[in-house]
Amino acid sequence: MQFANTIDFAERETFFVEVVLPLSLAINYTYRVPFELNDRIAIGKRVVVQFGKHKIYTALVKSIGKQPAELYEAKYIIDVVDDFPVITEKQFQFWDWITSYYLANEGDVMAAALPTGLKLASETILVLRDELPTELVLTEKESLIVDVLHKQQRISIDNVIELLGQKTVYPIVNSLIAKEVIYIAEEVIEKYKPLLKTFLKLNSFYRDEENLKELFSVLERAPKQLDALLAYLKLSKNDVFVAKQQILEDSGCGQGAIKSLIDKSIFEQEKRQVSRLGHADDEFEINFELSKAQQTAFDEVDLQFKEKDVVLLHGVTASGKTQLYIKLIEKAIEDGGQVLFLLPEIALTTQIVHRIKRYFGEKIGVYHSKFNDNERVEIWNRVLNETYQVVLGARSAVFLPFANLKLIVVDEEHESSYKQHDPAPRYQARDASIVLAHLHQAKVVLGSATPSLESYYNAKTNKYGLVELNERFGGVELPLQEVVSIAEETKRKKMSSYFTSVLLDDMTTALENNEQIILFQNRRGYATILICATCGYAPKCVNCDVSLTFHKTSGKLHCHYCGYHQSSLNICPACGSVHIEQKGFGTERIEEELSLLFPEVSIARLDLDSTRTKNGMQQIIADFQDKKNQILIGTQMVAKGLDFDNVSLIGVINADTLLNYPDFRAFERSYQLLSQVAGRAGRRDKQGKVCIQAYDDNHRIIKQVIASDYHQMYLDEMAERKQFNYPPFSRLIFVNVKHKDANVLNVASLYLANALKSQLGARVLGPEQPLVARIRNYYIKQIIIKIEKNAAIQKVKMVLKDTIKDFNSQKDFKSVITQIDVDPN
Repeated sequence: MQFANTIDFAERETFFVEVVLPLSLAINYTYRVPFELNDRIAIGKRVVVQFGKHKIYTALVKSIGKQPAELYEAKYIIDVVDDFPVITEKQFQFWDWITSYYLANEGDVMAAALPTGLKLASETILVLRDELPTELVLTEKESLIVDVLHKQQRISIDNVIELLGQKTVYPIVNSLIAKEVIYIAEEVIEKYKPLLKTFLKLNSFYRDEENLKELFSVLERAPKQLDALLAYLKLSKNDVFVAKQQILEDSGCGQGAIKSLIDKSIFEQEKRQVSRLGHADDEFEINFELSKAQQTAFDEVDLQFKEKDVVLLHGVTASGKTQLYIKLIEKAIEDGGQVLFLLPEIALTTQIVHRIKRYFGEKIGVYHSKFNDNERVEIWNRVLNETYQVVLGARSAVFLPFANLKLIVVDEEHESSYKQHDPAPRYQARDASIVLAHLHQAKVVLGSATPSLESYYNAKTNKYGLVELNERFGGVELPLQEVVSIAEETKRKKMSSYFTSVLLDDMTTALENNEQIILFQNRRGYATILICATCGYAPKCVNCDVSLTFHKTSGKLHCHYCGYHQSSLNICPACGSVHIEQKGFGTERIEEELSLLFPEVSIARLDLDSTRTKNGMQQIIADFQDKKNQILIGTQMVAKGLDFDNVSLIGVINADTLLNYPDFRAFERSYQLLSQVAGRAGRRDKQGKVCIQAYDDNHRIIKQVIASDYHQMYLDEMAERKQFNYPPFSRLIFVNVKHKDANVLNVASLYLANALKSQLGARVLGPEQPLVARIRNYYIKQIIIKIEKNAAIQKVKMVLKDTIKDFNSQKDFKSVITQIDVDPN
């Protein structure tokens, strides 16, 4: 692979480098290159630099020049970490766009983009001085630290925290420094460690048949060693190295036998770096035929690509969009390019990953947060050296170092999980992927059965190409959909727990036919709220302005915002009453009630609580796929990309919880989620059924879901958006202002809002309290900037950035946190 921007440093010239530090800094800093590192420096390499008095960080070289910093004396870089650049020039261009568009700092982008394993950590090390003061008075805790240092010579701050059993150790450390007992050393620690395995090979002396026979006779007195030798000979092909672990497993001998054979020079050993990543077991094959409708759509996409860089593929659920993606990926690979396949949440799309791996085998890599640091570094390197031609990833995969990107597929492009909320940069991966494709001169396919209104608007106004696929693959009919009034069923006393008589009858029929059922309830936990029937007291989170949710599995009350939990209530702490009632219900409660109604039926639950382990999600999905469970209850996770051939019934327990959310996108999101959930039914050779339970059974959105009328939903929503000047007819920027003191926050947010209004006028709304006004002990106020579509957006952003910079410099507001969210979801 070619690495550009390496400088010829034959002469002893003085060079300066602009570096990006993994810190939220407004500017990049300039460092001086020592002469001895001149020939090793290159754009995209990591360098070790000191920032501040003691801290050492890994920074990335962004540019190289001969101009020193104007306002400060540049420090020297300490070392160069890499032999080859880990960041490409196009990545830096992409980072610049992210920084500019989303008003983030480049250090935030670096922190988000690089795997943790590629970011070196500076660990503060305490070292005992050789000569200690003669008259020395130490406290008990100081003496404890010094005693350990006498034995170990050096320990880290983390070790001190563990030793003393407290987090506030810095005053003690500072005291020891002041008493000249210790000093600080900074050690840079490389986090990425390759996985090494031991391989064994028979000494060449024993290749001779006579020598090998003699060896057998010698080892007859050491049967375990003989077993190990025989296992090696069985596993070895053409005198190659064999993994030590394989020999141990095949022979049943212990580590001691192997060690003896190595000590006797019978085995030669070698440590090799091996991949932590699994290998695809399925054969490489692309042998399916597209249906007539799919082939027409494929040809249309190909034709649109001649004029447009972005094409929106609007295909109903189960229309076979994945097969179209595979053919498009195959074409890009044949042209020698790389492909990025973005999925909304990689853990939820196990089936798609498996299906695509079947076709592309070892050419494909998967990148998401469930991988550990070392695995993510390996994937990064494989993309950089083009070992992987196809990468399946969640939103962070847009930051991978593609060398020859030709195609980006964004599946379920409407999904809100493509938006990064915290920390900065708060980017939208779908929008960012379009810019990334432009930098690489690549094409983009946005796919969805229920496209976001913004994307569909862009297609309808000819900014994107549009291809529609309106029939299910194999001629399977769309599911029969029915809405049932909870209010009417309650009035007629036909409700059983949370289930209408219609849903229960449908479930009974499906179970009798040995078919599977998915039930959707967009609340996890057991009871949404506990409330005292006597005085109305409801337990709230100590850190946030939200009620605690009762989880029966843990027996505790949980906050879904900050993770705080406490024991459940039996007695009201306000009035002493024992009449504590449970209001609302989540997936846990549905699971319990169902097990009472259908005691012989195996039931599984798919939500955040049941999928916390690395492979928890995959196991639940695999068990349901293998028909080990007949009913699957889940939150919105069940709506995303799952494909089960035996599911005939989908039940929506309460659609009203989606429709009544106070957000201008609530109806759009409700339509998308209900349609996606409904799309899981009857995806093979039989028409499925969807039963939607709701109080407001005449709601416009529910009727449009029942009729599968996306176009009418689009027209209705766009008329409303235009009337109230919401996206896509305007752009939104949210400014969240936070502080632990509500009074300080009120003053600060009003000051900032007025400062913005003085320059941007009526575009600025607020400050107002958001739906949840306190999270993690921080009170929140929100300022909304609504910018007309034809305004110079970058000028508005510069005004916003400068105003916030002035605001942050005010002495009274230094402790106030401001967060900018461009294009909030």
